[in-house]
Amino acid sequence: MIKDTKIAVLIDGDNIPSKYITEMMQEIAKYGTPTIKRIYGDWTKPHLAKWKNVLLENAISPIQQYSYTTGKNATDSAMIIDAMDILYSNKVDAFCLASSDSDFTKLATRLREAGLQVYGIGEKKTPDPFIVACDKFIYLEILNTHDEKTEGGKKTEKTNLYNITPKVIRMLKNSVSDAADDDGWAFLGDVGSLILKKQPNFDARNFGFEKLTPLFKSLDMFDMEQRDQSNGRFKLIYVRNKS
Repeated sequence: MIKDTKIAVLIDGDNIPSKYITEMMQEIAKYGTPTIKRIYGDWTKPHLAKWKNVLLENAISPIQQYSYTTGKNATDSAMIIDAMDILYSNKVDAFCLASSDSDFTKLATRLREAGLQVYGIGEKKTPDPFIVACDKFIYLEILNTHDEKTEGGKKTEKTNLYNITPKVIRMLKNSVSDAADDDGWAFLGDVGSLILKKQPNFDARNFGFEKLTPLFKSLDMFDMEQRDQSNGRFKLIYVRNKS
């Protein structure tokens, strides 16, 4: 039996919009089971009142942290202290740090040094140091599944966060080469893992694709083929740089 990854989800309530919480929890479930779910903030402040319903719906525990002085974020400190307590309890295999604040960069680095997986979730404005400190970073903007509708009732297309630039193409081609066998073919799963090590915020959804396979298929500089597994149950996708 495959061991299910236990994840501690710690949310910076001052930094994450409540409208994303349902989609965020659905995304986290792809990587394991959220066994600890906490959100930090000063719940005496009116701007956090809109969190109430979504916390109940997603069984997230609110942690009260008063703002002791002006200009200092006590919420960050409380979240960091809790993370270290959870780390030493040995009750989880991974952390999800939900924030767009670079103050959690050192925390993410420390958790990874301890051998735990760290998933970051935040808005596109998140500074690079926090992004690269995580094993994988997911932008909240790509998680919103509520498509806007026009007056005619038709769904509008979501705006891509990024264009596929020449820099991205070079990274994809280099990753295929790095993972390739002597004939130049690379298993797409290995390519995807390597890309995340190079760029933790890489996600096919950033470019308007649900998965990595259709993203590669949309580019004419790659050959792709399907191969049967030895047991015949699944098809494996392989990719190769065109000459």
